[in-house]
Amino acid sequence: MLSRQNVLANPISQFKTWYQAAIEQEVLFQDAMHLGTVSSDGMPAGRIVLLRGVDENGFVFYTNYHSRKGHELADNPHASLTFFWPEMKRQIRIEGAVARTSELQSDNYFKSRPRGSQLGAAASPQSEVIDSRSFLQEGYEELVRKYEGDDVPRPAHWGGFCVNPQRIEFWQDVPDRLHDRMLYERTEAGIWEISRLAP
Repeated sequence: MLSRQNVLANPISQFKTWYQAAIEQEVLFQDAMHLGTVSSDGMPAGRIVLLRGVDENGFVFYTNYHSRKGHELADNPHASLTFFWPEMKRQIRIEGAVARTSELQSDNYFKSRPRGSQLGAAASPQSEVIDSRSFLQEGYEELVRKYEGDDVPRPAHWGGFCVNPQRIEFWQDVPDRLHDRMLYERTEAGIWEISRLAP
């Protein structure tokens, strides 16, 4: 069970502890997180993205900046993230402001991706309407020929976002639906305050 006595003072450290436990227990898709965004006209949208880094600055994922989520985050730079690990009966909810990662960070991550993923990112006009799958395949094959023997450069419209958390909640299943919920909230002074929430 969760209590103020057995959680860490820093929620990023607490997250890393739970995340490492998920890795060690071979939780399926432990890096998958639901990303919630809101458009400029107030319409919410959600999708699953993959965690690609976490530190004191926040939680990082990568995408096409011209995608729907990219446009929504440009218009409204706030988001929520949710991890759900049913094997461990745990959930983590994160809310915060969003900013692009540095060009260097995006370059370094892009270089670490498999070549096919690099070409796919460059070939896909993510979230746009296309006529057929052959449009994608032909664009991909054209890039294969173009960059044969060369490194694939990171497209300018592709890179990272970092969600800088203001609230992080750790949820643990408890019998009879008396679940444990520990909430961390960052004050204006940058101090994390911990509260218990009713299930």
